[in-house]
Amino acid sequence: MSDTIPIALPSDPPVTVELARALGLTENEYRVIEARLGRRPTYTELGVFSVMWSEHCSYKSSKLHLRQLPHSGRAVVRGPGENAGAIEIGDGWLAVFKIESHNHPSYVEPYQGAATGVGGIIRDILAMGARPIATLNSLKFGDFDYPRMTYLVRGVVGGIGGYGNCVGVPTVGGEASFSKEYNKNILVNVFCLGLARKGELMSASAKSVGSAVIYAGSATGRDGIHGASLLASAEFDSAEKSKRPSVQVGDPFMGKILIEACLEAFATGAVEACQDMGAAGLTSSSSELAARGGLGIELDLDKVPLREPALTPYEILLSESQERMLLLVCPGREGEVLSVFRKWDLPACVVGRIVAENRWRAFYRGALVADIPVNALTVDAPVYNRPVKARPVARDYSHSSTLCKSRGELEHGEVLRVLIGSPNVASKRWIYRQFDYLVQSNTLVEPGGDAAVLRIKGTQRALAIAVDSNFRLCARDPYIGAVAAVCEAALNVACVGATPVGITDCLNYGSPERPEVMWEFARSVEGIRDAALALEIPVVSGNVSFYNETDGQPIPPTPTIAVVGVLNERAHRLSSYFKRADDAVALVKGGKLRLAATAYEALLEQKRSGVSFGWVLPPIEPELVKATVDALSEAAALGIVSSAHDVSEGGIGVALVECCFNPNGVLGVEVSLDGLDELGVGEALFAEGTPLVIVSLPEANLERAAKVFTDRGLEFKTLGKVKNEPKLTVKDLIDEDCNALWEVYHRALPRRLGEHV
Repeated sequence: MSDTIPIALPSDPPVTVELARALGLTENEYRVIEARLGRRPTYTELGVFSVMWSEHCSYKSSKLHLRQLPHSGRAVVRGPGENAGAIEIGDGWLAVFKIESHNHPSYVEPYQGAATGVGGIIRDILAMGARPIATLNSLKFGDFDYPRMTYLVRGVVGGIGGYGNCVGVPTVGGEASFSKEYNKNILVNVFCLGLARKGELMSASAKSVGSAVIYAGSATGRDGIHGASLLASAEFDSAEKSKRPSVQVGDPFMGKILIEACLEAFATGAVEACQDMGAAGLTSSSSELAARGGLGIELDLDKVPLREPALTPYEILLSESQERMLLLVCPGREGEVLSVFRKWDLPACVVGRIVAENRWRAFYRGALVADIPVNALTVDAPVYNRPVKARPVARDYSHSSTLCKSRGELEHGEVLRVLIGSPNVASKRWIYRQFDYLVQSNTLVEPGGDAAVLRIKGTQRALAIAVDSNFRLCARDPYIGAVAAVCEAALNVACVGATPVGITDCLNYGSPERPEVMWEFARSVEGIRDAALALEIPVVSGNVSFYNETDGQPIPPTPTIAVVGVLNERAHRLSSYFKRADDAVALVKGGKLRLAATAYEALLEQKRSGVSFGWVLPPIEPELVKATVDALSEAAALGIVSSAHDVSEGGIGVALVECCFNPNGVLGVEVSLDGLDELGVGEALFAEGTPLVIVSLPEANLERAAKVFTDRGLEFKTLGKVKNEPKLTVKDLIDEDCNALWEVYHRALPRRLGEHV
């Protein structure tokens, strides 16, 4: 061990408890740092600890809870703990995927915040040795009449499209919701899927003493400093404009070159490990690579490419400049890798070495400026079991068949039109039409359906991906809401005929220092655990985003769930829309219908100025969802079902409308809801449920299909028929022109944004 004590620079401020607090550390954490080092840290070292012990990097408030999630499975190749999860999907291929948040930066600077969110998650997939082939996004915005909201919507959508379209990775779908609870804290969660050959997966773990540490990509600047510790790990207040310098700036063209250069470098066999320089930049990537391998690392900061010559060690180590990767290369093979990056005209250089001693050291102008035990920054970072405080949750189920008659504010057709024209239900075409979803030529099912489907070239297989969240359910009951999010994402994948194989989650909450928030978080994790176990889908990667609150107002608990599914025969994929006239229309149902926490309830409460109707939630039975998922996959493989569409936001009526929107020409449907006896027929029209799926199929297949579903304990109720005439007819309730409904559905979002369509 070196006897040299790191030096402080003349320009460094004095290290005090007050300075530690300003950097996001507590007084107790500062005292622990002094004890670990056996001395007072330098300013550079204090900055390093502040980012590595931040909530964003250390997961210090969530680790204890996340350990209960099911991570293993027969097909799992890589679970949580590295850059992304990986699942074996057949024909020698691995699906590599993860979802992450970029919430705070996107509120401060929406275009760059969203753009760098896309770039960051793409590089996480790239660091695994996989080629990124698709992204999804889950967006939560506030009310349109809230100041800046239109600016935020346009900026975020523009940033996702601006980066994704230029980097050459298709944005194939997602979801977007609007609610006043997100007025001051929007959420931008981005998922990425990649493909890697079995046996060619990269790790993020140092393997050999003497391995070269190669920095590749853009030069380092001052953007993003303390983005992990002070922007992503603290709540907002009225001074958020001062945080603008913490938002990174993306360069998608550099990002595209970096993808190709890294994949070519990996193919040489000289690269032992790789990590994206994301949150906490060079500090986190270097320390995590060393710690995972039980080794140490030494960095020469004079070798780091800089955009500005006057950067200090503190700034170099904490910068979160984009489009940068850190590679560990076998001793003696540095030249092979550097020549690849030279070919792509991409900056790359050796900036350090892996050492046997378990230390993280940084040198600047020949002097030691940081010397810290590697584990002190990583595995030995603080872990907190924070207090929880439950709030009351009603779980009994009640209903009344006379509710619709007693209210009578709106007739059913008008309710339907209002619902399909509301931002949460209406088409998100205005959003996804700004994305290139066809680049790479793998996209088989485009945005707008239940799940995107992507071919795996050279095989008959395809991958289905979907992302879901349900803020209304989670606000009412975080456990049921989390169960529902997992189940709905799995159902969406199954509705295109795929079998779900893996989950990644992005968990968005307020401050973990609030016992009520920690209770919401803990209950959500329990819900994800129970649903994942019942559905037999492992959780292989994820992200936690705390401190989503402003001026003491937290967002609703918002767990976002992405599910990846496999279609063994891509020709068996299903659409979400009706295919042909005279097909029978049926409802697959498990469990109970609900009106609580639905778009219908929100509409009625708005009409009644916030007066609640007292509806409470029925339980969700994941076992019935598992049965539905298996039945849909079997029905698709047998070719007996033409389409399948999950009933979600807006209920059965909205789902029927959406099924009529065949892109080759709007169809119609004539149905009866008689026999749905739990609710009045009028209420059932707008009821939601999990599982609840509308399917269409040739009448000749009804008996076989019914057996597939009922043998698994599900209800299979024939509702009516698809019609050529574009009219939605629900017996005794609805008689609407589907072309007119199409106009309402597709023009609602542009109209609110002031677009002329």
